[in-house]
Order: sequence, then structure tokens, then C-alpha cells
Amino acid sequence: MQSGDRVPDFTATDQTGAQVTLAELLAKGPLVLFFYPKAFTPGCTQESCHFRDMYGEIQAAGGHAVGVSADSVEQQAKFAGTYSFPFPLLSDADHAIARLFGIKRAGFLPAKRSTFVIDRDSTVRGVIASELNMDTHADRAIAVLRELANA
Repeated sequence: MQSGDRVPDFTATDQTGAQVTLAELLAKGPLVLFFYPKAFTPGCTQESCHFRDMYGEIQAAGGHAVGVSADSVEQQAKFAGTYSFPFPLLSDADHAIARLFGIKRAGFLPAKRSTFVIDRDSTVRGVIASELNMDTHADRAIAVLRELANA
């Protein structure tokens, strides 16, 4: 997926076991969908905690965040509970969402660390891809959300 692409609707299970669709998530406003390779690993924990710490700014810019990894629903629940994330974590155990976004890879870490800012009409408005700079994902997503709000 690249800026300007439209994301087709998908369904996933969050850390509570509830089924959610992209359409339901977009009904709440622009979405920051961030992919992290594996819960509880150092980089993924840093990235997810930065999203948590910046969540007020994400909301102030008119958006909301949702994390995605190939971890099980149970592992997502532990991760969310341990770090008190104020946003849902989706389980992509079959890698369908990572494939949809073109970030699936083989091996121990099945998805590239990537963030997509998606507007209410399901159009991708920003793509952030950095494997090493964990904080850039939330920081750049907030900048994209602010641009959308001022457009």
C-alpha cells in the first residue's frame, strides 16, 4: 500500500476476542494502523509504548491508533495489559492483513515495521516505514493527521 491507495475492508480479532472491521475503525475517524513484528520484543515494545505515550496527541489531531502483529489474541491481551495500551491490538496470525498491505516477510518477524495513516474514506494518506527508528512512526503519523485536519 502506498499513499493514495484505497484499503479494502478487512476483519480481524482484537486482544479482547472481539471481531472488528476496518469500516468500524474508520467510522471513529482517521486511523493510524501500525504494524509491529512481535509483541514483547525490545523494538516493538518501544514503538508501541511510544504510541501509548503520544496517544493524546494522536487524538488531538483527530485520529486514533490500532496496533497489528502476527501474535495470538492471548499474546496481544498480555501485551496490552502489561503496558496499558489505550488502543486495540489486532491479531494477524494468518498474515492476511500484512499481505494486504504488502509488508509480509518470511521468518521469525513476519511483518515489516510499518505505519499507515488511513482517512475515513479508506484512502492511505501516509506511510511510515522504519525498522530502526521506533519513535518516528507515531511522530510522523501525528504530522500526517495534522495535515489532514488542516486540509
